[in-house]
Amino acid sequence: MKRMHIHVGVDDIAESVAFYSALFGAEPDKVKDDYAKWMLDDPRLNFAISTRSGKQGVEHLGIQVENADELSEMRKRISQADIDVFDEGETVCCYAESDKTWLQDPAGIAWETYQTMADAQLFSQTSETSDSACCTPVSIPVVAAKSDCCEPSDNDKSGCC
Repeated sequence: MKRMHIHVGVDDIAESVAFYSALFGAEPDKVKDDYAKWMLDDPRLNFAISTRSGKQGVEHLGIQVENADELSEMRKRISQADIDVFDEGETVCCYAESDKTWLQDPAGIAWETYQTMADAQLFSQTSETSDSACCTPVSIPVVAAKSDCCEPSDNDKSGCC
């Protein structure tokens, strides 16, 4: 069974852990100085926060699978849809060993589909310093955003979404 993944960039881990723990009614499954993750069943969600993205807000989205067959199915589905991808393969990211494929949606949001194989002691395989960026690869094929629909205009401060 697949699980939705959301990774949000935050400035303050402790403050954000308190907020999201209250929102989800659960403590995080993993907490580090620069990272926290909740593996929720209701809703079925892998929600992660970190101070490494360099920005606040949604850093990337994803679909986490439970096994290699599901990952193969996701990669086949993406391939058949003729979507540009970056197959990262096995890597260490977010304190986990994973097998990943990255893509970008038409709005410019990075998505990953991945299988986690094990916990890791380092945030990423490229650096263990706290100032290294989140694991989103810079080589994801870029797709131009098609609309600024949700930006409020001068006449409508609520936005359209």
